[in-house]
Amino acid sequence: MIDSTSIISYVTFIFGASALFYAIGWIFKSKTAGNLGTAAMAIATAVNVGAFILRWMETYWVGYGHAPLASLYESLVFFSMTIGLIYLFVEYRYKFRTIGVFAALSAFLALAYASLPSVGSQIQPLMPALKSNWLIIHVMTYFVGYAALTLAFCASLLFLIKSAGKNPDTGVLGHIPGFKALDDLTYQMVMLGFLFITLGLVTGAVWAEQAWGRYWGWDPKETWSLITWFIYATLLHARLMRGWEGKRLAYLSVLGFAAVLFTYFGVNLLPGLHSYL
Repeated sequence: MIDSTSIISYVTFIFGASALFYAIGWIFKSKTAGNLGTAAMAIATAVNVGAFILRWMETYWVGYGHAPLASLYESLVFFSMTIGLIYLFVEYRYKFRTIGVFAALSAFLALAYASLPSVGSQIQPLMPALKSNWLIIHVMTYFVGYAALTLAFCASLLFLIKSAGKNPDTGVLGHIPGFKALDDLTYQMVMLGFLFITLGLVTGAVWAEQAWGRYWGWDPKETWSLITWFIYATLLHARLMRGWEGKRLAYLSVLGFAAVLFTYFGVNLLPGLHSYL
């Protein structure tokens, strides 16, 4: 019987193929390649959802019975799935296929990293403090936020690539959506991501009080989550109150995403209650 880990290994390559098709569609302005990219993205995301559900069932089969969100491997599987779901909505809503190159690549890299032996895909029992329904609410809200902020980063990266050219409206750069469209998409994805990471902070504090008897303990993950929150709060304040847009907004989005990556991966190198094993 095929297991979820085997399925995810195939999903990894489908996301990679999607990124390749999107890139070909971008460079050569090929509608056929773009359609293949969208089809591959949809297939990869759908199968990713199926693998996530199967993983959840597998935790019951081995006798643990918890949501597959407790390890680095499981979080990466959910992260890639959420990137795919949000991106497909963005493509449907805005018809921006160029962003698919980076969205599919992000999902591919997440699952490629998950496949490393050092990450480990074994199903592990939860420690007593994690046996709570808050696990599902807290982790899911955070990773929906992270996925939206990943797409904000993708839009910002395209904005900076386009703005770096001498003739941004010609050639390959001309195939990228316009500056205003990218700027608006960055702002909208940051708004969505900020909403969910705020919910993640609040639910995490409530869960911490139930599990450890305190709302906040300045654990490295908690500290960097707060730093990340302040960066994006600053971005939204600058946009709404100061009218920032364009490159300044894009650079803040890139900085915020760097903080997201460190919060997700970097703090695992530091001792703390939130470090993935």
